[in-house]
Amino acid sequence: MKRRDFISKTFQAGFLAASIPLINFPGKISRIGSFKNTSGKILKNKYDLVAVKGGEAAEMFDKAIGSLGGMKTFVKKNQTVVVKPNIGWDVIPEKGANTNPLLVKRIIEHCFNAGAKDVYVFDHTCDIQNKCYSSSGIEKAATDAGAKVVSGANEWNYHEVEIKGAKVLKKAKIHELILESDVFINVPILKNHDASGLTISMKNLMGIVWDRWFWHQNDLHQCIADCALYRKPDLNVIDAYLVMMKNGPRGISREDVVEMKSQIITTDILAGDVAAAKLFGTEPDSITYLTIADEMKIGVKDLSKLSINRIKM
Repeated sequence: MKRRDFISKTFQAGFLAASIPLINFPGKISRIGSFKNTSGKILKNKYDLVAVKGGEAAEMFDKAIGSLGGMKTFVKKNQTVVVKPNIGWDVIPEKGANTNPLLVKRIIEHCFNAGAKDVYVFDHTCDIQNKCYSSSGIEKAATDAGAKVVSGANEWNYHEVEIKGAKVLKKAKIHELILESDVFINVPILKNHDASGLTISMKNLMGIVWDRWFWHQNDLHQCIADCALYRKPDLNVIDAYLVMMKNGPRGISREDVVEMKSQIITTDILAGDVAAAKLFGTEPDSITYLTIADEMKIGVKDLSKLSINRIKM
């Protein structure tokens, strides 16, 4: 959808590794979700969420997306896709501050294999953009896979929209790729955050808006939930291969990071974040924006209501 078309319409708007105990997410197989395949026919998907552990980033994604019917479940031929990792920090991948570049590369490859016309990658970074894109390894990984890496540093690429139902973040300037692309894939990294407790899928949406400081100055947790009302990602792929357990969001040293070798994949942004909080070892009720998002009915907080596929590689 082009921006001119968009403006004329209203957009409605676990597993733990190593030294951390295994989380057995409650779930049941009887709840069946539905989705449309590339022909537009309604199919049945028996899983709402996939949690995979024990493999390399690319191979874990292969397994997880396969159990959801493959990327063609989400990407149709000739569609445009925006992949939004966390690329906020000028640090190397081993520090766990940014999304795993090998995961980003494999997601892009799956999108093109599904028939995507174009795949775009961007973030509104915290450190200097070109350094973040380079140091994270994501720029090279994305371009090697054929994606177009786009700037998130120019205000003219952001356009003001109204967020219906929001309590604090009632308007925001959102990057045009989110407004125009057919498919939105959110690829956060799970890590500690000094202000919000954790940064996962919902918090990663801060990188699609221009004025991030408004969030910090006007009830951060409410703004995190409010932004999720605008355009929910079609797919959330939570990177928990290397997890920063303290000193987030930037980190200080590699000692802050634990190798969990895990991923959580779901269409439900709240459920994904709840599962990731459990994976981290944090009680979801202690993360304020998760409770707010539940009250606003942004997604499912009670994982016992979901069908969860647990894969151990």
